[in-house]
Amino acid sequence: MHDYYADLHIHIGRTWKGRPVKITGSKTLTLENILKTATMKKGLDIVGIIDCHSPEVLEEMAALVEANQLIALEGGGLRFESTTLIPGVEIEVNDANCKGPLHVLAYFRSMETICTFSNWMSNHITNINLSTQRIACDALTLQHKVHELGGLFIPAHVFTPFKSAYGKGVEKSLAEVFDMDQIDGIELGLSSDTDMVKGIQELEKYTYVTNSDAHSLGKMAREYQKIRLEEPTFDELKKALKEEDGRAIVENYGLNPLLGKYHETACADCGFRTTEIPCPNCGGKHLTKGVSVRIKELSTQDESSRERPPYIHQIPLDFIPGVGKKTMEKLLATFGTEMNILHVISREELETVVPEKIADLIDKGRKGELSLVMGGGGAYGKVKKPHK
Repeated sequence: MHDYYADLHIHIGRTWKGRPVKITGSKTLTLENILKTATMKKGLDIVGIIDCHSPEVLEEMAALVEANQLIALEGGGLRFESTTLIPGVEIEVNDANCKGPLHVLAYFRSMETICTFSNWMSNHITNINLSTQRIACDALTLQHKVHELGGLFIPAHVFTPFKSAYGKGVEKSLAEVFDMDQIDGIELGLSSDTDMVKGIQELEKYTYVTNSDAHSLGKMAREYQKIRLEEPTFDELKKALKEEDGRAIVENYGLNPLLGKYHETACADCGFRTTEIPCPNCGGKHLTKGVSVRIKELSTQDESSRERPPYIHQIPLDFIPGVGKKTMEKLLATFGTEMNILHVISREELETVVPEKIADLIDKGRKGELSLVMGGGGAYGKVKKPHK
């Protein structure tokens, strides 16, 4: 068995022909740039790219396969240099059982199955070329199709106030919308962690995944997980989500939930952190309920009966004061990848490249020991700048 780093929620901003996929995604967030960044800068062993349904993305994947730059793996997935691509899709659901729109992730074993799914989905959405489109079928039909094709089905960022299962889609239980036996994992999202959700009894049976939901190359691996597998393939990932044969997620790495932009309740009009109506800052009469509040509403027990892997509160390098573009270039030129910097390189080695003060901040950031300013109302929290 070996340990692998995986980020399973990365968007594509543009196709190789320059057409938009995720409209809010960076123009540099192309399939090839994602794969090169994952391999050469981030040090990710597995990436889930969740806009692979788009026909022009499928064309580019086919061209990379033809050029032997993407190699289909016997255990599922496609290898680009030292990184495995798991092709996937993010979809919006808002059927008759939903209280509001929610997002789900689906992953597939091969080019053939993602192509088959894309062709099926094109009959149920308005624009197959774009990311995260609303599907004109119910959640159960979607789930059953994903599983019919041997895929994995994971509700996305389940607690965020907008377009998530608990944040918008259901009142009390995922069973209001989904077949609970056909959920393969739960994506926690940036404003929650394992400890926060230990009181939600119906989640006990599911493995938690922590992913970046990256809309730019720099945001890749702001959350990720360490997975114990025999090899980095789709089949092994599927076993890890079910904790079969020694495969498992062994550590989750994510932002401290205080940094999440929807952690605390805030005024929907101005973003001011408050639970009062009208807002004392602007007089607004609408609140965005914080993830922390929503989780408390759903909690029915004090402790989880399931032993969970450690959840490491880790500050992404680009959140750390003093770690700008030039500093990152120096660090990567010396130590290779961000995973090396975060997991392998000692503080003493860091000090050979950056000033002692910045080395100290990086070391504390990777241990979750930095002071934070809380996020909420659509604004991310921040790392407090140290006193001079």
